[in-house]
Amino acid sequence: MVDDLMGSLGDRRAQYAEEIQRVLETTYDLIEQSGDVDPSLREILAASNLSTQAFYRYFQSKDELFLLLLDDGRRRLVGSLERRMNKATTPADRVRAWIEGVLAQASDTRAAGRTRPFVTGQDRLAEAFPREQQASVDLLVDLLAGAIVALHGSANARDDAVVVYRTVFATLRDHLIHGTRPTAAETDHLERFCLDGIGGDRHERERHES
Repeated sequence: MVDDLMGSLGDRRAQYAEEIQRVLETTYDLIEQSGDVDPSLREILAASNLSTQAFYRYFQSKDELFLLLLDDGRRRLVGSLERRMNKATTPADRVRAWIEGVLAQASDTRAAGRTRPFVTGQDRLAEAFPREQQASVDLLVDLLAGAIVALHGSANARDDAVVVYRTVFATLRDHLIHGTRPTAAETDHLERFCLDGIGGDRHERERHES
């Protein structure tokens, strides 16, 4: 009987997880279609075919849904960047992989559609969810800082990472707003600019010469 009960609980949890994921995907789609990071609860319920009662079974408020959405988007981007960086063979290449991974959000049509509202609406998100938005920034900056530490030590690694983050995301935002894609030449120039600024190329040369 206990085994049957546990099995039933497991099935319900799996069903809840699937439904929560469906609500997340539906909200992503609404944001992509509208270009707005704040679709109404009525739109979300209609698009996900969910009743108000069912929605509040999973979320205490629409804000809670958006916190989960921010966390989900953050994990997806960080996971994508980590996979790119893990393929790199040198610290400088890890920095390049991070930059390329961020700019890739503007190169893929689906990714651009989903990313654009969050990047262009980042001020509104920061005002509504300051801690959660900053947590997203910190994860991305810390991931980059780890590569910079391996490149030239930890003294100014995080400060360098913040500057690179701001430079690269400003470029991403510009492309997302105008619906353009970064060219290979632009990406290469940005990578060299950032690596020069943090002394990456010099440290790489010294590493190879030693």
